[in-house]
Parts: sequence; structure tokens; C-alpha cells
Amino acid sequence: MSRSTVATAAAVLLSAAALVPGAMAWGAMGHETVAYIASNYVSSATKSYFQDLLGDTSANYLATVSTWADSYRYTTAGAFSAPFHYIDANDNPPSSCGVSYSRDCGASGCVVSALQNYTTILTANRVSDANLQIAAKMVIHFVGDIGQPLHCEALELGGNDIDVDYDGDNTNLHAIWDSEIPESVSGGSSLSSAKAWSTKLISAIDSGAYKSQAASWVSGLSVGSSSAVQTTVLKWATESNAYVCSTVLKGGLTAVENTDLSGAYTTTAQPVVSLQIAKQGYRLAKFLDAIVAAQ
Repeated sequence: MSRSTVATAAAVLLSAAALVPGAMAWGAMGHETVAYIASNYVSSATKSYFQDLLGDTSANYLATVSTWADSYRYTTAGAFSAPFHYIDANDNPPSSCGVSYSRDCGASGCVVSALQNYTTILTANRVSDANLQIAAKMVIHFVGDIGQPLHCEALELGGNDIDVDYDGDNTNLHAIWDSEIPESVSGGSSLSSAKAWSTKLISAIDSGAYKSQAASWVSGLSVGSSSAVQTTVLKWATESNAYVCSTVLKGGLTAVENTDLSGAYTTTAQPVVSLQIAKQGYRLAKFLDAIVAAQ
């Protein structure tokens, strides 16, 4: 890709300003957990590159920027990025789930196209450090987002319009998958909770329940071209979306609407949330490694 093409892509992505409403992401704690897992698995070259780019040599260098994109989207400058946090699968859960890029990624973009474009900016390495920093923060965040099943679903605005109760409080289905269910596993919403949960998930990847699965999570991962990135991350979106049918809305809307989901529903969802956080943390590490290797 030429310098001018990359510069144009960066300008479009970093300066557009059409406000598009959308769902929130994993809560801050979930994103921080993904980032801490990734920090454990990146190569030394990747660690050095991103610590230098982000101006942070602490162990928190990925975690501290992992939620930046959620704040940026609500600024005037970042309003254009709202649709980049999700892809609206227009499927029919729970009877059928599936993601189609041509059908589901809207004209304003989606998490798949955003990962394509920001990854291209990073691998080409031809724009200013300021724009590279923004691209890095976006990639770190969106690799987390794509693992949340309701970020890969259009029904009722990704579950935002599905009213539910949780431990006596009125909320919505998307919100409990973002925060309440992850926090029921980690034990809290703090940075220390994220660190502790990441340690448990890293242990599961290295020597526990996920050890035999980890290699398959990054099978076929490639950033060698924009189309290769699309193939890689669309696979991740499709995996996440499948859980909408198998877990999130397994019993249909009537099984969750206006129902307290803090009991058996959460117990069933917890293993899926843990798996998805572990997957995306490990994938983020290998994705960042691939970006640095391609520069």
C-alpha cells in the first residue's frame, strides 16, 4: 500500500465525524483482563515496540489504554468510531446464528473493517506517532470487543433493548454481558480484579483447561494483507456470534425479558465469558506480534 493510500485511510478513520449510536463494550475490567493476558504472551520485540509507542514502560502498558476507545467514541472528534465497536449480525437467534460481512458491516464501518484499517495503518508504519498511537489503542480495544457475543449481533441493538433484571436491579441484556457476568467471575470491577482474573486465565491457558485449545485460537491468524485481516477477525466474530444462539438467547427472548438473570443464567454464562476473555487476550498477543513482525 502506498504512503498516500495509508495517509488517506488514516485521515478517514481519525477525522470523520458522523455520530452513530451503538452498544458499549466489555466493561473496563474485561478489557483490562484481555490486555493483561496479552501482555503475558507478546514477544519481547512486541513489548518494546508498544511500550515505546505508547510511552509507558510499566507492566500496565496495554491495560491502561484498553478502554480508551470507549471514551473516545463519545467525544466530538471520535464520534465517527461508534459503529467500529460491533458488527450487526442480521441473523435469527436462537434458531440460526451467523455473520456475513457484506450483509452486516454497515456503510459507516464495523469492528471487522475497523480492525482491517487500523491494522493496516500499524503494519505500514507510515503515519505520525500520534496516529499510530490511536491505531494501537483501537486494535487493543476492538480485539476485546469482538469476543463479546452481543457485539456480534443486531437483535434489539445487540441486546441493549432487551430489559432484564440482575440481582434486583433493572438493566439490559447487553449490560450484564459487558459487566455483571464478568464481574461475577472476577469478583470485582477494579484493576486489581482484572490482574487477578488474568492470572487465573493465564494459568488455564498454560497448564489448565485451555491448554489444549490455545493453539487453535490463533490458527490461520494473519495480518499479511487487508483481506487476510478480514478473514482472521471475521472468524472471531462468527465464533462469538454463535454463542448468541447457544447461550445468550438459547431459550429465546421470552426466557430472558423482564427476568432476573443473576442465578442459573449467570452460572451457565460464566464459562463462556471466561473462555472468550481468555481467547481474546491470547489472540491479542499473537495479533500484536504479527503486526510488529510485518512492519
